[in-house]
Parts: sequence; C-alpha cells; structure tokens
Amino acid sequence: MKRESVMIKRTIKPGLFLLFVLMFSGCKTSVDNRITFENLSAGDIIVSFRGESLAIAANQTTVITEIPKGTYSYTTVFTKPASASSSATKGDVAGNVIIKAGTKILILYTSTLEAGIYTLSATISSSDDQGIVTSP
Repeated sequence: MKRESVMIKRTIKPGLFLLFVLMFSGCKTSVDNRITFENLSAGDIIVSFRGESLAIAANQTTVITEIPKGTYSYTTVFTKPASASSSATKGDVAGNVIIKAGTKILILYTSTLEAGIYTLSATISSSDDQGIVTSP
C-alpha cells in the first residue's frame, strides 16, 4: 500500500507543476497581428481592406487587430477638395501587405496642395519584411 501512495505522489507533483507553469506563464491564445491606418491628410479617406470599407476622417486613426496570417490587398479612395483643380496619388496608396505572426503595419497618409494639385501620399512601415524592393 505504501508503494502505491508514493507512486501517486510522484505522478501528481509533476502534473501540478506543469499545470501551474501553463497557468502562470502568460501563454497567448492569439497573436497580435495589426494594421494601423493613420490619416494625417487634409481630407477624409476610405480604405478598402479585407472586404470592408473603412471611413477614416482627417487626423484620425483606425486600427484593425487579430488579422489571420496571409497576404491582403488594400486600396484608398479620396475626394479632392473644392479648392483643388486636380488630384494625384503618391506612394503606398494601394498595395499588398503580408501578415505573419506578430506583424504590426502602419500606413500613414499625408497630403499637399500645390499649384491647384491635391496630392494624397501614403507610406508603409512594417515590423516584418514585406518583400518590398527599392531602387538604389
């Protein structure tokens, strides 16, 4: 009988230890994949991302979290101000983003109005390699 109780104690202790380690180790159940659209331009924009239209007012930010791994495309729509005779885009106003584990992406929008031309510009920054190749 003594031998059985010793065996049970030896089996329970490692099991309890493993349970405590799992409970208090801070295991994440989800990965923090996020994309932030920050609109510092003079006007409102609409971003199409993952089948949704995201209206982002001037000087506002929208954050999308818990994005599954994969490659996603996005596009940006804007309206030129009444004071502009024409409009143009520059930079990463549309493109693809690659989401891996723990990816954080920022797309920053700015604008200029010169000689009647309203230009919406966007730059992308990522915590991961997006496979973007730039010319020297």
